Amino acid sequence: MPRQKSQIAGWGRIATRGRERRLEDLFRLSEHAVLSRGLGRSYGDSSLPPPTCDEVVSTVLGNRLLDFNSETGELRAEAGTSLYLLASVFLARGWFVPVTPGTAFVTLGGMVAADVHGKNHHVEGCIGAHVTKLTVRVADGRLIECSPNCEATLFWASVGGMGLTGHILEVTLRMTRVPTPWIRAESVRAEGIDALLKELARSSATWPFTVAWTDGLTRGRHLGRGIVYRGRWEDATEDLRTVPTVAPSVTLPCNAPTGLLNRISVGLFNSAMYRFHGNQTRMDIRSPYRFFYPLDLISNWNRLYGRRGLTQYQCVVPRSRGPEGVRTMLELMSQQRARAFLCVIKDCGDEGQGTLSFPMRGTSLAIDLPVDGDTQRVVDTLNEQLIALGGRIYLAKDTFTRAEHFRSMEPRLVQWQTVRRLWDPELRLRSAQSVRLFGDPT
Repeated sequence: MPRQKSQIAGWGRIATRGRERRLEDLFRLSEHAVLSRGLGRSYGDSSLPPPTCDEVVSTVLGNRLLDFNSETGELRAEAGTSLYLLASVFLARGWFVPVTPGTAFVTLGGMVAADVHGKNHHVEGCIGAHVTKLTVRVADGRLIECSPNCEATLFWASVGGMGLTGHILEVTLRMTRVPTPWIRAESVRAEGIDALLKELARSSATWPFTVAWTDGLTRGRHLGRGIVYRGRWEDATEDLRTVPTVAPSVTLPCNAPTGLLNRISVGLFNSAMYRFHGNQTRMDIRSPYRFFYPLDLISNWNRLYGRRGLTQYQCVVPRSRGPEGVRTMLELMSQQRARAFLCVIKDCGDEGQGTLSFPMRGTSLAIDLPVDGDTQRVVDTLNEQLIALGGRIYLAKDTFTRAEHFRSMEPRLVQWQTVRRLWDPELRLRSAQSVRLFGDPT
């Protein structure tokens, strides 16, 4: 039945008038719908309805586990199944998803639609590389089973296609066997961007999970100072019989006052975080919840950014541009005095087969920016530099990229649009983002 809401929003708190319709029966729910959406963790407008449509369907009640092969690890589940549920069920049984983003509160359908990546992209690629079959309702109402070997063009256009090629109803993927449900983690501090990128590259050569936090507000010789985190599943020889549980989260009950996060307050926090770590390598055994999903420990943490919300500018700089390309983006942020309150850097491996999948071999930067009157200008400036570097942005995080900028950075767009129109010539499936970026009818 319809969920009565006057507004619907993405995680960045960009909202529009509308409501979600929910049923357990995803096959019935998706009939005649303009867009499916999961738990709403995409930051911008990719899961929001187009301007003249006030309703989308939510898959979250369609969360059944349909089949699991304990020999091969192949799992078939409904698209509304959350990553949190999968971790709760399978960690104790020695299995985990092969690729995870930075929150457990996403659905399988959303993970495929965004072709999510994680701390192990340099080793395992995106989630699409581990998906073996999709059940999709296309625009004319037909239910299509597609895979890398059957209706492959639809399959790969749907992987990373932001839900615009069809409603993803079921997902089949290969889970990964893990020796224990714990992560052996290390972290090391780096005093500037050159040292940080060198340490990240060294870590990525021998560790399956790597990521770096960098202080996005520093300048000069401290530009890009930060901490590299790395991890791997703990070996089964250790006496780790217990299964980790989710730590209680702290809930932010309301919006923070406007301006609470500013260059002074965040600068002080970043300096304390950097100095507290110290010069020595730190090591411990930790829960995968704490390692993969640290921000999940603060429920509704997006409220810290106040009523106007935030956007995350996530881009990838090609490896051919080297450390200089990453430095250029950080220096440009500094010159623009962008209020980069959280900046995360990851190594990316080879480009995936998803027609619009985000990562390419290079370095990803994810930068949280509060939304204010200057945000559009900052994003425009960053995108112009990114185009010159040959990079691209991540659709699951985008709110402010202009259509002409996206066309300039995405040579695969024409190919994807061709496949999309084969299955949806009238563009019945669309979103606020597709109207903004692709010129879809409102």
